[in-house]
Amino acid sequence: MKPVPHATSLRRAPVQRRSAERLTRILDACAGLLDEVGYDALSTRAVAQRAGVPIGSVYRFFGNKREMADALAQRNLERYVERVTERLDRARAGDWRAAMDAVLDEYLAMKRTAPGFSLVDFGNQIPVGCRHDEPNTRVSDRLTELLAGYLGRTPDTDLRRVFLVAVESADTLVQLAFRIDPEGDEAIIAETRELLRAYLARVLD
Repeated sequence: MKPVPHATSLRRAPVQRRSAERLTRILDACAGLLDEVGYDALSTRAVAQRAGVPIGSVYRFFGNKREMADALAQRNLERYVERVTERLDRARAGDWRAAMDAVLDEYLAMKRTAPGFSLVDFGNQIPVGCRHDEPNTRVSDRLTELLAGYLGRTPDTDLRRVFLVAVESADTLVQLAFRIDPEGDEAIIAETRELLRAYLARVLD
């Protein structure tokens, strides 16, 4: 079973497996409907119908659709970290370029394939077009903790700042790539990869 969001994003955390599975179905339905109808037309009732659960089950976990989208964003982040971790487990320890490729490649893969991701990603695009700093900070903090051990570095203030700048830069350029081409403009993505390598090399080489 896929992981569910951290309990702080929910009205009530699932305790039993059956409840956790129901929450997973609700979030899967939310993600699919986001792709089909967008955030404005999304409703808790439609999510309940798609998930095959009573509307009360949705409200057991979420007070409104914004809370549901936030929980989906948290689940996206957990799945993203899992995907990056799996890539790093197959890479040579200390190879920061392989780590950077894993971080960028898995984000691109989720942009292209994960339901609802184009609108929600890690929580910084709802309302549509509204991008806040907090999700990128949360992403960079998670990546700093993950990559510090892999790279044999201390996750100090300097390293956190470097990864935050890298995440913010990559995020802006990837958004540009997907505005130009719904599948992500390959030339922009290639430039993004080169920019990240040049920036990180002065710190990590």
